Amino acid sequence: MKIAIIDSGIHPGHPHVGAVAGAVHFAGADAVDRLGHGTAIAGAIREKAPDAELYAVKVFDRRLSITIDTLLQALEWCRENSMDIVNLSLGTTNQEHRPALEAAVRGNGIVVSAAAMMPGSLSGVVAVASDDACPRDRFRYRDGVFLASPFPRPIPGVPPERNLNGVSFAVANMTGFVARALDDGDLLSTLRRQAEAI
Repeated sequence: MKIAIIDSGIHPGHPHVGAVAGAVHFAGADAVDRLGHGTAIAGAIREKAPDAELYAVKVFDRRLSITIDTLLQALEWCRENSMDIVNLSLGTTNQEHRPALEAAVRGNGIVVSAAAMMPGSLSGVVAVASDDACPRDRFRYRDGVFLASPFPRPIPGVPPERNLNGVSFAVANMTGFVARALDDGDLLSTLRRQAEAI
């Protein structure tokens, strides 16, 4: 199974990540993760999908900000390279981007993204919101949105309040659950059955 992580790159060989199957960059001069965000996202996914092939699709270099054109190029790369799942721990609220994003996610792999933004709010996308009370090994489902823990695996020696957290990691945790359920025929029904009721 091929999972694209559209983010700041991935440090291959990181103890929480392991091998990376491939990398491409749309920001910066190379695929090196200078922010650590993409590596932490990859670690959260790897924890739940240890056998998945992870692909770093770098769109952030020195800050967590990109243009819509860069995002569209990254999504096009995912489609052209037949990614099964696309983790998008990012998004936009600009409604002018809706038509282009609808076209970009159509025909792509399963896109997992934040529910409050596009493409997470678009039809056919696995929409995710964070739930601080949700354990990291479970997820919930309510009103068309999957709820997952906003916390990645703790980094040894780093105080909990210094670890990265937020909706980005809820999306990553849900991507891991999607990867686990992908072999079933009707993915969303399977996920809804597995979700805790709230």
